[in-house]
Amino acid sequence: MPLRLFQSSGDLIADRRFEFARDLQLKGDLPAAADLLEQALELAPNFTSAWFTLGEIREELGERDKAIAAFRKAREADPQDQHGASLRLIRLGDEQLSEMPKAYVQALFDQYAPHFEDVLVNDLDYRAPSLIFKAVIAVRVAARKPALFKRAIDLGCGTGLAAAAFARQVDHFTGIDLSPGMIKEARATGLYAELEIADMIEGLQGKPQGSANLIVAADAFVYLSDLAPVLTEAKRVLAPGGVLAFTLETHDGSGIILGEGLRYAHAAEYVRSALVRTGLKLLTLQPASPRIENNEPVRGLVVVAEKT
Repeated sequence: MPLRLFQSSGDLIADRRFEFARDLQLKGDLPAAADLLEQALELAPNFTSAWFTLGEIREELGERDKAIAAFRKAREADPQDQHGASLRLIRLGDEQLSEMPKAYVQALFDQYAPHFEDVLVNDLDYRAPSLIFKAVIAVRVAARKPALFKRAIDLGCGTGLAAAAFARQVDHFTGIDLSPGMIKEARATGLYAELEIADMIEGLQGKPQGSANLIVAADAFVYLSDLAPVLTEAKRVLAPGGVLAFTLETHDGSGIILGEGLRYAHAAEYVRSALVRTGLKLLTLQPASPRIENNEPVRGLVVVAEKT
């Protein structure tokens, strides 16, 4: 789900040229679109959306150096980086792997909140919540423990699909999401006792030690590079015997990469090591595809760990 964000330049003529350029870009006339964007930027030198779109076009044209220059300008014009220019710079090999800009993640999900669930379920065959649910039930059955949880936290809760999957298993659900738009959709479900607008790590930091019996993150850790901070906080917040369950995207190499879909992919061995370092006991780590993208199953993992 690429972000298509528009921030006005404040100059009507520059904005119009941007819109004409976008039309040309969509029609495939990239050189003409680039020319119009440069005209817009002469009128409004700090026009973030124009710099970002120019970067996209330069990249499509195979002009890597010019694309890098444009994406750098986009980030200079908006240091919070709502467009995600830094991610494009990482993909182009100009910068080292880093965490995603919070403003980008919030803008992405605010944009998709009203039709997010419909697109995921009907168009992308999204199944991360059901994968997590089945994995948690399986480990509890294997351990001869009840699959019932007094207090649960849904990290990156979105519209509430994970809470819907676990509704009969959880007495008290707290949802945490960076996007106010997503929180609004989640509130409408009536599935959560509490909802908070916060990023995942900040949300966990506000919770008392040992206060949750289950923490789930369906397709949410793909927006985190280093998993150590969130795993450390999850362990602190879990009660002894509490369960952490999440999905990830993965790849054949080692460590972490930023994939074409601008989501992080974590190698299985990295995940195992991160859990060991955190002191959580790994119960399940299995290949499982959380969604379809470009008519292909996205390679993923479903992970269940326990605080012993």
